[in-house]
Amino acid sequence: MKVLLVEDTLSIATVYSHQLSRVGIDTIHVETGDQALASIRKGNISVVLLDLQLPDMNGMDVLSAIRTEELPVTVVVVTSSGSIKTAVEAMQAGAYDFLVKPVSEERLITTTRNALEREVLTEVAADVRKPKTSAAHGGFVGSSLPMTAVYKMIESVARSNASVFITGESGTGKEVCADAIHRSSPRSNGPFVPLNCAAIPKDLIESEIFGHLKGAFTGATSDRDGAAVKADGGTLFLDEICELELGLQAKLLRFLQSGTVQKVGSDSLKKVDVRIVCATNRDPLTEVEQGRLREDLYYRLHVLPIALPPLRSRGGDILELARHFLEQFSKEEEKGFEGFSVEAEDALMAHPWPGNVREMQNTIRNLVVLNEGPIVSAEMLSGLSAKPQAPGHGGSPMPFNNPASRYSRQSVADASAGAWPELTLELGQPFEVLERQIIEATIDFCGGSLPKTARVLQVSPSTLYRKKEMWAEKDEDQPADELEPSNSRADFG
Repeated sequence: MKVLLVEDTLSIATVYSHQLSRVGIDTIHVETGDQALASIRKGNISVVLLDLQLPDMNGMDVLSAIRTEELPVTVVVVTSSGSIKTAVEAMQAGAYDFLVKPVSEERLITTTRNALEREVLTEVAADVRKPKTSAAHGGFVGSSLPMTAVYKMIESVARSNASVFITGESGTGKEVCADAIHRSSPRSNGPFVPLNCAAIPKDLIESEIFGHLKGAFTGATSDRDGAAVKADGGTLFLDEICELELGLQAKLLRFLQSGTVQKVGSDSLKKVDVRIVCATNRDPLTEVEQGRLREDLYYRLHVLPIALPPLRSRGGDILELARHFLEQFSKEEEKGFEGFSVEAEDALMAHPWPGNVREMQNTIRNLVVLNEGPIVSAEMLSGLSAKPQAPGHGGSPMPFNNPASRYSRQSVADASAGAWPELTLELGQPFEVLERQIIEATIDFCGGSLPKTARVLQVSPSTLYRKKEMWAEKDEDQPADELEPSNSRADFG
């Protein structure tokens, strides 16, 4: 991993190169912005130490080109201009850190090492986030950390032949998960047979699972194979498994242990090769404790558990799903919808989504059918509750309330017109501290609206949601006596 030093003053470049080489960091020196971009595009650069005052262009133009072309490098801005406006502009343009000349040797080495470590972590995180195969996503949409964990779990369990037990609230996509497991497994060429145990009358469920012979009961006018036989060589998905009555649970357990099917009204057994995936929207252990689910069946099925997160705990996935369904249903209904207004995005994020992804689908389809585009307004979502989820329930992030900030809230229109109050930062802190101070102060300035903040800072809203989740987890893990306001060093004057 090499460091590109972009500095037009040879004496300064020589000093920086020498200081970094003494600790084993390889550097390449260029003097102009064009040379810098040419070196970065070759793909052998990990970190860029970028001077803003270059002979052929401004360093901000280099930053802009790096972001536009999505070049995979970490940029540390090094400049003699220490104004806060420059710092904010540099971070908006994608800078990782900000150093003011003259830079001490210790500060230069520490910052460069941190930037190199960040590149390594970024590569690792990208590998973790990306499933090894596209099939691992199945029919899911979303890139939040909870769903990333689900994708990795699907990828892992798909290779096995053991039973999978999926839990999650109604509408979270349990059948989608089961289908993704099947299509990622060695059984993908075999049948995937879903059976909803709650949707079939109790007197017919045994026949639906195991089949029956002609005349076995009233209405059995011919022999019929059940789901277990139809799934031979593939996967049998039993949804709402806790709805099975105890007598049928015993027969299901016998089938799982022996791998043989006995049709209703038959004395003969048939051997089948079936993988079982089951699901419930209840707590299976509670069902066992209350006697509604056999303990031995639970332990036979609960080999590889997967818990699907509710939509309210998936952060930026809410907007990602909304945009996905808006595009899908707009094509189906031949409507010209192109996106959501900021107010509509706020309403989507504030809603607790008790019906999860299924509720999201119905909501978006409803507004597409009943309205015309191109932009979804908040009025089109008037059926949603605008009341935010209470803290502790995994709802959308609450507006930031910073006791150290002192200013009157203004509109984003004022902000875009340059009416920002002055923000004082103490340089010399880690970049992640400065980044959090600026982001949280901007959120507060924007009245708690993360979509508005994202537009001001020119980042993705999902990035802000993930950062707030990360900060909240970090604050929870930190002892109370060590906590202080996250931007206690930042203040509006």
